[in-house]
Amino acid sequence: MKKLINGVDDIVSEMLDGMTAAYPEYVKRLEGFEVLVRAKGATPKVALVSGGGSGHEPSHGGFVGKGMLDGAVAGAVFTSPTPDQVYEAVKAVNGGKGVLLIIKNYTGDVMNFEMAADMARDEGIDVEQVIVADDVAVENSTWTTGRRGIAGTVLVHKIAGAAAESGMNLADVKRVAEKVIANVRSMGMAVNACTVPAAGKPSFDLADDEIEIGIGIHGEPGTHREKISSVNNIADKLLEKILGEGIYGSGDEVALLVNGMGGTPLMELFVANKHVNDVLASKGIKIAKTIVGNYMTSLDMEGFSITLLKLDDELKSLLNAPADTPAFVQF
Repeated sequence: MKKLINGVDDIVSEMLDGMTAAYPEYVKRLEGFEVLVRAKGATPKVALVSGGGSGHEPSHGGFVGKGMLDGAVAGAVFTSPTPDQVYEAVKAVNGGKGVLLIIKNYTGDVMNFEMAADMARDEGIDVEQVIVADDVAVENSTWTTGRRGIAGTVLVHKIAGAAAESGMNLADVKRVAEKVIANVRSMGMAVNACTVPAAGKPSFDLADDEIEIGIGIHGEPGTHREKISSVNNIADKLLEKILGEGIYGSGDEVALLVNGMGGTPLMELFVANKHVNDVLASKGIKIAKTIVGNYMTSLDMEGFSITLLKLDDELKSLLNAPADTPAFVQF
């Protein structure tokens, strides 16, 4: 295993310090905690907190900033943050208008974020939560009851963040987030698995001519393995499952996210994006906004995921609202 690290136990802490050193105008670290918050502190609006295990960068700390998150909590690699870390984040970002927790549907995340919410409510903080479960690959998985939360979470951050920035109250920000969750679907694949530093070996083995379809973002194997083929053919398989949900049809407008898993060249992501655009156009589905890049990764995994979000006028307006964070800038 080759990793550019100093020590396995120090990776997350050193990463967070490195992010604050790179982006001091955006983020600061809560002393003693693996938590990033906005550099200027809490503001009198609904605050958004998300997070999870590290290894998905730029999620989640890269989305702390105007128009997206107010706080991000980083667990160890692929491990849920503890309730006290989430609790400290909630207290730090609370500006008096309440806090919305955006949780990916993994058992540890759901349990620990819910415990933190109860702790914050005991302190008189108004806390609500939403759970993202956009992965159409599997109904249940190694770490979940129900579908996993993957790259669609980024669109929840963006749209709910814009709603909060616009001055909506906590109930309306939660309503908007739940509307995104109801209309977003994703699916991914891998050419090669990732290597967790503490494990020192790939999370699963693929032959030189094999790919894994339906992977998660924690190095989990997917639904099945098959021989590698053209990216057009692979994208078709992912789209077939997503479109099979029955919520996207001719005349609809969607947002499209072609997300890299961490080790995939942008060249290849853009080739995949071209074909997805062609397929959706052939079905009469209009793409109102396309986002291509690494947003919800899995360390050094090579592969990509496709996310579609069905838009209405409200979601489209919020998606296009300004945002300014280290990993997402839109004016």
